[in-house]
Parts: sequence; C-alpha cells; structure tokens
Amino acid sequence: MTVSLILGGARSGKSRRAQSLAEAHVGPRVFIATAEAMDDEMTARIAQHQADRGEEWTHAIEAPVDLANALTKAEDIGRVILVDCLTVWLSNLMYHEVDLDSATDALLKTLQAARTDIILVTNEVGLGLVPETPLGREFRDLQGRLNQQVAGIADRVEFVAAGLPLTLKG
Repeated sequence: MTVSLILGGARSGKSRRAQSLAEAHVGPRVFIATAEAMDDEMTARIAQHQADRGEEWTHAIEAPVDLANALTKAEDIGRVILVDCLTVWLSNLMYHEVDLDSATDALLKTLQAARTDIILVTNEVGLGLVPETPLGREFRDLQGRLNQQVAGIADRVEFVAAGLPLTLKG
C-alpha cells in the first residue's frame, strides 16, 4: 500500500491534485475531513469541497481530532483514503489541547501499518514571513516537524505550486 503526501501553500492546487490522484483509483473512496464548521466561512469552504468531490465519493468521515482512528475505520470501507488536511488537524489538536506527541505517534503508526492507499494533504507553512506571535511561530514549527515526519514514512511526496506538482520523493 502507498502513503502519499501532497503539500503546498494556500490555494496552490494541492487538494485538487490529491483528489485527482484518489480518483484514479477504482473502487470505493473515503474522504476524511479534518475541518470543523465553526463559522460561516469554514461552512462555505466545506460545502465547496463537498461539491468539488461529486457523487462518486460516497464515504466521508469527519475526524477533526482522532485521525488515526478514522484512518483505521476507513481502511475497512475504501480502496483509497484521502485526508484533507493535516494542517487543519494540527490546529484542531492545539485548539482542543490534545497531546500532540501522542496524536502524532498514533498517526504515524497507523500510516506505517496502512492496508490501503492513503493520500494526505498538508500546507507548507515555512516559506513565508516569520509569524508575529509566539503561537504563530509555534504552529509553524510544529507543522514543519509534522510534515517532515509524515514525509519520512511516505512512499510518495509531491509539492504543488500554481497547480503544478513537483515530485520530491517516490
């Protein structure tokens, strides 16, 4: 089974790229959403992502915090799993004050034991300005470490810019 990590900046085309890779698979597809609809803007973004996926995506799991468990459940349903996205998941963990090390370890162990193809989307947040606030800098650092850890075990890593994928690994 293959674990793929698709990363890029905001509006880079990373989600579209990940979706096209998942749709190349035959059989049931599972979408794992990490976003929580906490305001009107996020509600609209979620609705747009749902519309973009279309009707052939019959399985969706919401996993704002317990991603490892959601992946385990999804493996019983689909031939390919798309997780969008690790950046929102990390911010949810911080917001809900979940132990980041334990959650990350559980995710990495689940990915290493994968029985089906998994595609994960994440943001590359280290290419811009240094965040003004200590919390912003902490988040940037944690996201960078998470991306490195997932990329380290992924079979394939792509960086997307302007809608164009660049293969970094695999």
